[in-house]
Amino acid sequence: MELTLRDIAESIGGTVIGDDQVLIGGINSLFLAEKGEISFLSDPRLKDQIKGTKASAVIVKELTSLYQGPQLISPNPYLAYARVATIFAPPVPRFPGLSEKAIIGEGTHLGKDVSVYPFVYVGQEAVIGDEVVLFPGVYVGDRVTIGDRSVIYPNVAIMSDCIIGKEVIIHAGTVIGSDGFGYAWDGDVGVKIPQTGIVQIEDRAEIGAQNTIDRASLGKTKIGKGVKIDNLVQISHNVVVGENSIIVAQAGIAGSTRIGSNVVIGPQVGVSDHLEIGDRVMVVGGSGVAKSIPAGEVVSGFPTMPHRLWLKTRGHIRRLPEYSERLRELEDRVEELEEQLKRE
Repeated sequence: MELTLRDIAESIGGTVIGDDQVLIGGINSLFLAEKGEISFLSDPRLKDQIKGTKASAVIVKELTSLYQGPQLISPNPYLAYARVATIFAPPVPRFPGLSEKAIIGEGTHLGKDVSVYPFVYVGQEAVIGDEVVLFPGVYVGDRVTIGDRSVIYPNVAIMSDCIIGKEVIIHAGTVIGSDGFGYAWDGDVGVKIPQTGIVQIEDRAEIGAQNTIDRASLGKTKIGKGVKIDNLVQISHNVVVGENSIIVAQAGIAGSTRIGSNVVIGPQVGVSDHLEIGDRVMVVGGSGVAKSIPAGEVVSGFPTMPHRLWLKTRGHIRRLPEYSERLRELEDRVEELEEQLKRE
C-alpha cells in the first residue's frame, strides 16, 4: 500500500512543507529508512541522524534546515508516528472462520465473522462477539464474554465467568482469572479461601504477554477502559485499575489496591495491598509503594517519597561513608574537649 504524503497529513491532522505528492509505503527510523518510507524526529538528541536519512519525508515539530526533502509538520511527532505506523501496520492474521479442530461448548454464541484457529477451546455458554480472533491454544472458560473485535493471542487462558470488553488485545501466555492468593491460617496450616469473583477488562485495554490478572475473592478485579499493561505484570485479586492508566513490565500490584485514572506505574514497582493511588500519579521504576498516594504526585524510592526528595536522599546515601568518618572525627574532638574541661 502506498499513500501520498498529503493523504497521510490529512489523516493525522498535519501540514506538509514541500512535495505533498511523494508516495509513502511505510515508516521507519531515521537511521534505517529508505526511499519510499517516512521517518520522524521526536528526540532532539537524534537530530544528527536526520541529516543522513534516506527517508522520502520526515515528521517534525517545526521546519528544519537539517533535511531538504518534504516535511510533515506535527505538534507531537511521536504521536504522529504512532498514527502513521497504525496506517501501515499489517492486519492481524485471521483464520477463515471456525476451525474444525476447535472445541466449542454447548450453548456458546459465536458472533459474525469470528476467527477461531485450530486447538482453541471455548467452554459452555460463552459469548464471543463479532470479528473476535482467537489464536491457537486459547482457552476460554464457561460463561466468559468477549466483546466485538477483541484479539486473543496464542496460549491465553481466560477462566470461567470473566468479562472481556470490546477491542481488547491480550498477548500470548497471559492468564485472566486465575485464583487470587487468599488463605486463612488454621494454626500452621494455610486454608484456601475460594475465589468466587471475576475479572472484568473494559473496552480498548491492552494486556501484555505473560501477565497474570487474578479473579476477585468476592466481586471483581477490574481493568478500566484504555488501560495499557506491559509484559510480566501481576495484578492481584480485587485490584481496580482506572481508565487510561499504564503499568510497565515486572510491576506487581497486591490485593484490593485501587489505582486511579491516567496513572503511570514504572517497571519493577511493587505496590502493597489495600492502598489508594490517586489519579495522574507517577511511580518511578524500582519503587516500593507502602502507603497510599494522593492524586497528581510523582514518587520514587523504597519506601516511596516525593521524587525530588528521593533524588536528594539518594545523593546523600552515596556520601554516608564520608559522613560516618566525619562524625567519628567530631566525636573524638568532642571527647578531647570534654577531657580538657574536666582537667580545668
